[in-house]
Amino acid sequence: MTTFTPANIAALVIAASFAAGLNVYATVFTLGVLARMHWVVLPPGLDALADWLVIAASGGMFALEFVADKVPGLDLIWNGLHTFIRIPVAALLAYQASAHLSPQMQLLATLGGAAIAFVAHGSKTAVRAAVTPSPEPLSNIALSSGEDVTAVGITWLATQHPWIAAAIAAALTLGAILAARWIVRELRTIWRRLVPATSNTPQPAP
Repeated sequence: MTTFTPANIAALVIAASFAAGLNVYATVFTLGVLARMHWVVLPPGLDALADWLVIAASGGMFALEFVADKVPGLDLIWNGLHTFIRIPVAALLAYQASAHLSPQMQLLATLGGAAIAFVAHGSKTAVRAAVTPSPEPLSNIALSSGEDVTAVGITWLATQHPWIAAAIAAALTLGAILAARWIVRELRTIWRRLVPATSNTPQPAP
């Protein structure tokens, strides 16, 4: 069973924060179930995740997101609203996980957790905004399902092999940044093409 030393806590924060940026309910639910079943001993600050009420609430919200996140259009609204949930909860998880470290390390962990979740959430939202206009729903379903599996998988791996999970999360974070930049650049290109076309459209005589 993994012992969460300060180094392993840092790895857990990196991995869990990325997972929370994708699906915070899946992350909290997975950590809670693993702790409740005594398959992992989480850092003391995360003991509350093993409470049945927390498990039930996060499991119910995970089920709701599983459906809502796969409906084109609704997924954009859902992800937009969750900007105010995923990032703060990731920061809180990081804060609690590092509760017995020095105040400086706890602050660093909290800020790092929020930043990683922000990147994961932002890239997810950007990709979804680019894919949602597609007339077929399969791309949305495939993306959402992949995000769910990734969130659960990285969370589980973070409790068994923290540094492997952290390395995967770091690589995915870098990939998310590059993907978001590419999407923004493409959207700007499309916008530049549309603006001249609109401005050159003949206006009706008064």
